[in-house]
Amino acid sequence: RPRSHRAPLMWYSIGTVKAGAGYLTNDYKLIDDQPGYRRAMKAISGAKRIGLDLESNGFFRYPERVCLLQVSALSGAFVIDPLAVEDLSALGATLANPKVETILHSGSYDVVSLDRDWGFRVGALFDTQIAAAFVGIRRLGLAPVLESVLGVSIPKEKKLQRSDWSLRPLSEKALAYAAGDVLHLFDLRDALAEKLRALGRTEWAAEECRRLAASRYEKPDPEMAVFSVKGWRDLDGRGLAILKALVEFREDQAVIAGRPRFRVIPDAALVALAKRPDSDLRRARGLGRFGRGRLAAGVRRAIADGKAADPVRPPARARTPRMSRAETVAAGARLAALKAWRSELGESLGLDPALLWPMPSLKRLARDPAALADETRSEEVRDWQRAEFGDAIRKALR
Repeated sequence: RPRSHRAPLMWYSIGTVKAGAGYLTNDYKLIDDQPGYRRAMKAISGAKRIGLDLESNGFFRYPERVCLLQVSALSGAFVIDPLAVEDLSALGATLANPKVETILHSGSYDVVSLDRDWGFRVGALFDTQIAAAFVGIRRLGLAPVLESVLGVSIPKEKKLQRSDWSLRPLSEKALAYAAGDVLHLFDLRDALAEKLRALGRTEWAAEECRRLAASRYEKPDPEMAVFSVKGWRDLDGRGLAILKALVEFREDQAVIAGRPRFRVIPDAALVALAKRPDSDLRRARGLGRFGRGRLAAGVRRAIADGKAADPVRPPARARTPRMSRAETVAAGARLAALKAWRSELGESLGLDPALLWPMPSLKRLARDPAALADETRSEEVRDWQRAEFGDAIRKALR
């Protein structure tokens, strides 16, 4: 891999990227030391808008972390190696500046990851996937959106998509692939913004972007981890206690090995053991090396701890008032009418109906149509939905 201390801020060519009838040649700068980062930030921090993407290693490592930051500015694209650059605070300050627009595509994971790893916030966000959804594009990955809006084709190799981005050195091919995700974000943003203006949906997308920018990383609650295991509902309280102990054992092993939990012991194997805790570990499916020797002893201790613990009670579900048969039939009819209203509205606007009103809200309204005033003020309903469709949903309820 080329090192920036050998050639500070050297440009590396991505090659040719097909764009419509012609070709675009694009370059990027690799930033993998603190002096190079300071020089790059002079260009980035002075920009009025930046494009942003990141690559993480959650498919291969645990706990996961951001391994690359791709940033585009008017002067070009920068691929920043956060494993080599210790102090990224200058980028955090730029992202937080409400006068600097940060452009992402499908930024929900990015916003949460920036908060998790560095406590960074995004002050002004434009998500091109959100914008694409509101102009009626149905295939919302970056590659199909670029093709649809700009006629630009970018390579999306499965092998590179599943790269372990924590490995060093990264190949020039992998780095170029990562840089390609930010090179066209400015043009894409401008084209989508124009379409939104023409459709009168600028504020729709803007509110969704503000909501996205407010997303924060929530540290998992260890006590609730057992309820994220697929298949936990098949267990009684005693089985859940055993599963909880096994989940805690797996968590410790994942941290020790630095591997994702599913690569240590899959959920299905844990649930099977919780159902049949006296099984022969050597024959248990999915345990692998945890069915033998020292590691098997750890599994047995976890099972014993679970057997000795108090039964685990699932979290209480919010209770809904019981309804008579006639009320249930009426609620079903109202829900069908509301779904039909939303589907017809989506078809008339050329949008996915799910964008227009949240389904949980429709279900609550079907049960209690008199609660419309309260429902439209719920957290799930957006301001733009309330303003655009409040009267229409009132008519649909009648």
